[in-house]
Parts: sequence; structure tokens; C-alpha cells
Amino acid sequence: MSPAFFRRSVAVAACAAVLVGAACGRDEDSEPGVATPSVSLSRARVPAGAPVDITYRFDVAQDAKIDGNYKVFVHFLDSEGERMWGDDHEPVPATAEWKPGQKIEYTRLIWFPIYPYVGEAVVRVGLYSDDGRRLPLNAKTEGRREYDVASFNLLPQSENIFLIFKDGWNAAEAPPDQPGLEWQWTKREATLAFKNPKQDVVFFFEADGRTDVFNPPQKVAIEINGTAVHTVEMEKDPKLHRLPITGAQLGTGEMVELKLKPDRFFSPAQTPSGQPGHGGDTRELGIRVYHAYIAPK
Repeated sequence: MSPAFFRRSVAVAACAAVLVGAACGRDEDSEPGVATPSVSLSRARVPAGAPVDITYRFDVAQDAKIDGNYKVFVHFLDSEGERMWGDDHEPVPATAEWKPGQKIEYTRLIWFPIYPYVGEAVVRVGLYSDDGRRLPLNAKTEGRREYDVASFNLLPQSENIFLIFKDGWNAAEAPPDQPGLEWQWTKREATLAFKNPKQDVVFFFEADGRTDVFNPPQKVAIEINGTAVHTVEMEKDPKLHRLPITGAQLGTGEMVELKLKPDRFFSPAQTPSGQPGHGGDTRELGIRVYHAYIAPK
């Protein structure tokens, strides 16, 4: 084989490989997209562990035909395309109710997990049925009907305002079948301490109470440096409260103490008459806290 023939053969093979690779990477979906998806995050730079409002939007195509209810899958990917976590959910309203030309938009709050990655990240979405079928959408795709819709920068956890769970907290608990879910019961009152950012902030506070034990439900006073700044009523299921706190209310000290003070508490071993009790649990319990977070306003 002559050197010239060998070079031509290698060039042809390389070209063929490029063409095949392009065909494989290209979205060969011939079906028209049923909607155009978009996603926006309330923060472009997000520390691990922070709460983020994510707005999902689907502009339904004029000729869309959706044959039932589909779920939204959401993948958060690192710069190498590796999935870090997700936010699969039922859209509101359900896809069976979507009408041609309609604009579907809703917002969900997501607590970003503590994940060992820092840098640029991508959000991909799609619509899928219980049997695994995926609907075509009008957006950039890497194939498999997964569509790039947003990007953000994931920051280290150290970028958050660090909260110290100081006094008045019982040990953290989690249900055996949901290891990602965790809470802590307060005692008669519980204290959070943090370095004073000396600016307006928002206190994200997700909690519930024992409405089966207390009627009317418990009320919880939120105190900053000994002064009440908010009062919230507990509900049966976890509820997220977003409570504004001004820089003036935080004071001028280097550290801030925030107290949660339920108006009533109970012991599982001594619940009121007619309520289920747990004879061996003599703890003093106030309210159950799932998340507590301080964010600059």
C-alpha cells in the first residue's frame, strides 16, 4: 500500500467516523414538540444547602396533542454531564389539562443538597409517562428527549450564613424509609445563633406541629435578641415560612441569637387524654423543624 493511498484511506475513515458521530449525537426526533420548556432560578449563584425558587414554564404548541398525564423530570448536571440530583414532579395543572397555545407556569422551592461539586451546572427537563415514554419538546437536546433549559453556578456550602443550633434542640431524626428527610424537635424553646450580616435578611423556616394534640394549634414567637419580630401558627403538615428581618432588628452585635418559642409543648409519654402516646419517650417537645436558613434579602 502506497503512503498516499494509506493517507487517503485514513482520511476517509476519519470523515466517516465524524459523520456517524454527528448522526448519533443529533436529535433525530421527527415528531413535533408539544411545548417549549424554560426554567428560571431565583439565584444564578447558589450555595450548596440553600433554598431556591425554580419557575417552570411550558408554552404549549398550537397543534399540541397530549395523550394523558405526564410527569416532569428535572436533572441537575455538573460540567461533565453527570447527574447530581433531580426534582421530578407532577406539573400544575396536569398535562392532560393543557390546551394548545396555553402558557403553563408554576414555581417550586427546592433545597439544594450538600453536594461535593463546585462550578457551572446545567438543568435539563423532559416529560415522561409511567411506562417510560417521553414527549418531544422544542428546545436544545443531547438526545433521549432531554432538553437543556438553564444553567447556574453551584457554590460551596461555606458561602451560606452558618447557623449554630445552640440550646433547646433534640437530636436529629429521620424516617427509616426516607433517609433524605430529616427534622429536629425543639424543646420548650430553641436558639439559633449566627454571625450578624448587618443587613436585611429573610428567615426561611419550615416546620409543623401536633395539631392532633393542641387545639387551637400552637403559635411560635420568633425573637431576635430578646424582641419578638414574628409569630407564626403551626399546621399539621410542614409549611415553609419566609420571614423578613431588618438589619435594625438584627442589632449591632457581632453575633445574633434567634429564639423559637412555642406557646405550648408536650411529652409523648404524657399526651392529653384520648391522644396516642409513647410511654418510653419523656422528652419535652415543642415543634418539629425541617429547615432553618438565613439569606440576605
